[in-house]
Amino acid sequence: MTDILFIVLFLLWVNGLPPLMAVLCKNRWSWPVDGGWLWFDGQRIFGRNKTVRGVLASILFGSLAYPLLGLSPWHAALTAALAMLGDLLTSFTKRRFPLQSGAEAVVLDQFLEALLPVIFLYYQKSFPTLYIPVIMLLFISIAYCSSQLWQHITMRPPPPKYPRVVKSSVRYREWKACHTPLAKWHVWFNLTTFLSDQILLTLLFKVTGLYKIGMRNALQINVEEKTWYFSTLPKEFDGFRILLLTDLHMDGQEEITEKIIEIVGNIEADLCLVGGDIRMKTYGDSSLCIQYAEKLMQNVNTVHGTFGVLGNHDCIEMLPELEDAGIIMLVNDSVPITINDTHIWIMGVDDPHYYQLADAQKAAEHVPENAFSIFLAHSPEAFKSAADINTNLYLCGHTHGGQICLNDGTPIITNSRAPRYTASGCWNYKTMQGYTSRGVAPSSIPVRFNCPGEITLITLKYADIINTGT
Repeated sequence: MTDILFIVLFLLWVNGLPPLMAVLCKNRWSWPVDGGWLWFDGQRIFGRNKTVRGVLASILFGSLAYPLLGLSPWHAALTAALAMLGDLLTSFTKRRFPLQSGAEAVVLDQFLEALLPVIFLYYQKSFPTLYIPVIMLLFISIAYCSSQLWQHITMRPPPPKYPRVVKSSVRYREWKACHTPLAKWHVWFNLTTFLSDQILLTLLFKVTGLYKIGMRNALQINVEEKTWYFSTLPKEFDGFRILLLTDLHMDGQEEITEKIIEIVGNIEADLCLVGGDIRMKTYGDSSLCIQYAEKLMQNVNTVHGTFGVLGNHDCIEMLPELEDAGIIMLVNDSVPITINDTHIWIMGVDDPHYYQLADAQKAAEHVPENAFSIFLAHSPEAFKSAADINTNLYLCGHTHGGQICLNDGTPIITNSRAPRYTASGCWNYKTMQGYTSRGVAPSSIPVRFNCPGEITLITLKYADIINTGT
């Protein structure tokens, strides 16, 4: 009985290595076994999923598992090679039906990749003939269940009303434009911000005794309720409530995440929009920020889900993890929100400030002409291109309202190339309404003066008058 279990474990190991290597190595060394050649029927010989990398990994690491078989490493390598031969024959057979590469065929998918090595082991180990069907049955059952679990983990089905037709990992490769992080040394290549914010300003506030006061101010987050009236708003969306969270910087200040959760947990909205700068650092590991984001999203109560955009502190590599956390990211993309077969559109663009990759035309590509639309960007710097595509409402953050302001709330520095009137609160440009949030958390240094943090609750109202934000 022990022999049966060890043989089944070995077969699971060698047959599971190719998909595991595909996840670990992504596109590296993924040369197809058939070289892309076609058979006489015009179909690929094996298909794109059968790679030299997978075959070699199975043989190499299979040879290291020789103790399971009680044979030499060479015998184990040959057994693994026979399993891969069976897998290739299965793929060849499926192409002839034809079935698409990667399409599931229960039993057929598991049969040959187990039968060939089991017959070889039968002659090498001289175990009872009855062992063969028992091993086959166990392997096919476990392999099928494992493949279903693997599919769920790596290619889990999208949630209801999910707007994408491609996986986040595909978008990651498509939009990969982020710099390669330079770890802790990256900060030295941004000396202006580093010196002015993290050294000089910190020193100034500490010397004057204002640093602790500023930190306490940063934890005072207001809920700002804003209402906009639109004659173009579909009546089905009259009273539609949007929770706007921007500049969360969740790994920048202790206690900030719990404070945000405490506030948003008591807010019910139809939709949540996240305006970028989810993390504080602009380099290095983002796992802590992702953990906080996941915890926050578990406490956001919305009917139509949560959508977000990237900020200048965020990296494109964060997209898959953010989407797993529950934030569907819009990278020069759009999505319809539907009530009773009537739509409004949310358009989201990549960071307009640091990376300057915002593409309003691309975001509007699938938006019907004259449709009511909301434009989500990290900063106000894409306002002109948004107005050119007839956006109704522009929502953003990035400026933190100045973060450190004069007594009347006038920002000293906006950190934006857009006009100063777009730095905070409501503003207009042509026929487009705009709103720039002060952001939830502080940036660079954890202080605020005359500019409290902000969580915004927006209500859209239908009215047959000129659009007005209040």
